[in-house]
Amino acid sequence: MQKALILMSVALGLSGCAAMKQPVAPEAAAAPMARPAIGVGASAAALDQTTEAERAAAVAAKPAGGERALGTAVVALGSPAEQGLWVKSPLVVAKAKGRVVTESGASVAVDLLPGTGAASLSLAAFRALGLGLTDLPEVTIYAE
Repeated sequence: MQKALILMSVALGLSGCAAMKQPVAPEAAAAPMARPAIGVGASAAALDQTTEAERAAAVAAKPAGGERALGTAVVALGSPAEQGLWVKSPLVVAKAKGRVVTESGASVAVDLLPGTGAASLSLAAFRALGLGLTDLPEVTIYAE
């Protein structure tokens, strides 16, 4: 009796799976996907709206007196749609000014933004530090 109930439950459950499939209208299946406003092959320079002067000033900024190290993080490239020089990290608890320093010693002044999960660094900061866009560099984050 128990085996019969189990078999019936499984059979009913599996038969319900077929009812969940929704047919796709032929015209919807053939419709092209929408393209992003900026082409997929857009260069980093085309996506980065910071000026050369802004990047140069951020790289030239000297450490502020009394800054403190928040810690190190491996950073990925952040959303190119979010302009400016910034880092998002769980190490940051409140929006502030600071800087990031790579293992090679290159540094750039950035806005510190609280984040969750993996840390990310803006496209402009990646470019200012001379990092490859697919790199996952370890940086030290400092707050002013």
